[in-house]
Amino acid sequence: MTDPETPAQGPVTISSSSSERAPIIYFDGASCFGHHNGAIQIELAANLLMPVGAAVRVDVVQTAHLRCSVAAALALREALDKALAMFKQGQQQPTEDIPAVKN
Repeated sequence: MTDPETPAQGPVTISSSSSERAPIIYFDGASCFGHHNGAIQIELAANLLMPVGAAVRVDVVQTAHLRCSVAAALALREALDKALAMFKQGQQQPTEDIPAVKN
């Protein structure tokens, strides 16, 4: 039996026909999380700006109900950690100054 806390290793082939149909899920945060019967549960939420007269009200709406195994949660955490490391590395690269006046 495989250890549920160890993500499966090996080559994975993703069907090219599924790529176009996969939803894009945007979220501003995780509104709550937990677990039930061995499944990790995370609720993703996004902020909506709603005009109210001259003001703006922020409504929070659920954008996804994420459910996965422990192994899948670990794989997602690893992917997020690696993506954040890539982002951080890109932020540390020196930027070229753009001159105000060109000669």
